[in-house]
Amino acid sequence: MPSSKVRAPAALSPFREAFRRIRAQFDLPAGFPAEVDAEAAAVAQRGPITPPDAASTERRDARDLPFVTIDPPGSMDLDQAFHAEQVPGGFRVHYAIADVAAFVTPGGALDRESFARGVTVYLPDGRVPMLPAVIGEGAASLLPDQERPALLWTIELDRDGATTSTRLERATVRSRAALDYATVETWLEHGQADQPLMLLRDVGRLRQALEAARGGVSLDIPTQEVVASGDGKFGLEYAAPLPVEGWNAQISLLAGMEAAKIMIDAHLGILRTLPPPPRAQVDRLRRTARALRVPWPADRPWPAIVRDLDVNDPDHAAFMVQATHVLRGAGYATLDASVTTGAPVPIHAGIAAPYAHVTAPLRRLADRYANEIVLAHCAGRAPPTWARDALDELVTTMQRAMQREAGIEHAVVNAVECALLAPCVGEQFDGIVVDENHEGVVVQLRRPAVVAPMPAHLPLGEQVEVTLVAVDPVARRVELAPTPPTPPASPTM
Repeated sequence: MPSSKVRAPAALSPFREAFRRIRAQFDLPAGFPAEVDAEAAAVAQRGPITPPDAASTERRDARDLPFVTIDPPGSMDLDQAFHAEQVPGGFRVHYAIADVAAFVTPGGALDRESFARGVTVYLPDGRVPMLPAVIGEGAASLLPDQERPALLWTIELDRDGATTSTRLERATVRSRAALDYATVETWLEHGQADQPLMLLRDVGRLRQALEAARGGVSLDIPTQEVVASGDGKFGLEYAAPLPVEGWNAQISLLAGMEAAKIMIDAHLGILRTLPPPPRAQVDRLRRTARALRVPWPADRPWPAIVRDLDVNDPDHAAFMVQATHVLRGAGYATLDASVTTGAPVPIHAGIAAPYAHVTAPLRRLADRYANEIVLAHCAGRAPPTWARDALDELVTTMQRAMQREAGIEHAVVNAVECALLAPCVGEQFDGIVVDENHEGVVVQLRRPAVVAPMPAHLPLGEQVEVTLVAVDPVARRVELAPTPPTPPASPTM
């Protein structure tokens, strides 16, 4: 499920305590065990090696390719570097991915800690990394002007952006620059971008069109930013993602889809899965659209509504955040010889195709293992035993890590909503009943765009006026109640 991005003034009291409680509740570590730090320091000093039993051992010298990385400002854990060129009949995309297997020994302290964490966790007051900084932000990161071991995707596309050939190989690369989204967007808007960045835009748009044609949908989730209003209250603003963020995401999705095809062909691997949304979730989203005054013609499917949203509109932005709840139930599935018997291959419903996680190995454990299997198949050799034998455990580990990550994100959203509403106890709000639960109903407020349970039995879709009765920042709960109707005025004598 796409993540909801929240920024909050973490140094201020209500947020500082809330995020401290979340870290304690989910037992998030403040650092790494001594043996992990020691191994990381030694590995960083030693430099990259070929992973044991690797199917692909030689490295292509790709230092001539002028890669750049594009990330949020200040990022140091740089997993991906991009380059593209126009070729007869279409495009050639080069996508370099950090070769984390060159630094993490299977079964070693770093590997065991990676399995314990599974993913890098992000909170408004800081991140909890999967790997120590000396590796994740240093030796393995695709930092500019540094030679780095990488996994190099070379993907040929036709004029419509459809794939014609793909290969993955080990390489040595050197990024030329660490760019941020705003800078690239400005260059593109003012005609100052070089050809590879212009091709990022062109290929990204083509891939977005192909996504829409196959029924997929990318949720360009706006960042929810808490701002102080100066009267002791806080407001919620939405920062729309830049178009270049969507185009860049399409390159990552492209690599993930190609990896899935290769692993399906190899009858071995690990896929990211997502079931189609149940009708009840789509119905809830339609009621949310009513609450937030987002037009939704009866004959249009929800992906088409999402694609037409203007996330610079606060109501549309709030609706986009709520649309993430439609894409629930994501998981992982292993591939084995059963795919030869005609068994259906699990797909990712949001992408509308088979898909694998392979482009963020500094921040997500599964990618390192999936990449080794793809490398082996591209080389026509058997995958390393350590990668093949870990797949079942990897699914369990990633499911647990993703569930924890989702729980943390939910807790952060609830904590922020409590801080927003705490000064408003006793006030009335307009909303719509969008769902039912064991407590009664779920109400979507319009201003602020908060969703909260209410102990009442009301018809789904009913417009209601509610009163904020209480806020419990420790339990991260708000209590709503239907506002009693105003009694008629007494007749004057």
